[in-house]
Amino acid sequence: MTVRPPIPYDFLPKVPSFELTSSDLVDGATMPDEHVHGGGNLSPQLSWSGFPAGTRSFAVTCFDPDAPTGSGWWHWLAVNLPADTTELARGAGSSDADLPGGASFHVRNDFPGHQYDGAAPPPGPAHRYLFAVHALDVPVLDVKADTPAAAVGFNLAFHAVGRALLTVEYQAG
Repeated sequence: MTVRPPIPYDFLPKVPSFELTSSDLVDGATMPDEHVHGGGNLSPQLSWSGFPAGTRSFAVTCFDPDAPTGSGWWHWLAVNLPADTTELARGAGSSDADLPGGASFHVRNDFPGHQYDGAAPPPGPAHRYLFAVHALDVPVLDVKADTPAAAVGFNLAFHAVGRALLTVEYQAG
């Protein structure tokens, strides 16, 4: 039996959860090839609702806690989404131009790229991919496009007023 790393959000300050759904992903299921790095590499459609009143912006991330790095692997960091955003269309992670609002942008992921890059685990056990929508108490995060992902995560932890998670798995074939 493989021992998996813990879910990092379990160790952050507790915040209310809200609803996160997808027409492309099913919580607990396998990530479809369309969203895998070596497949279509398209970010999935995501919709959210029930977030806390007072939310001033959102960030969307995808994180693999099972990557053999000791610190996981960031696949997607989209920040400064306007507070009236409740959905990202399939493929919105392809470029900043596909994100809503004038202040929204992608922070460099661990590939590195300034976009969504899907699952690409090494051969072995399945990896978990944690898609998170972070409801934030600020209209924009004080980060730049090349801010390290860990520093973005730090900012998300201290500005989150709510968080929604959807987890899928993928195993290299």
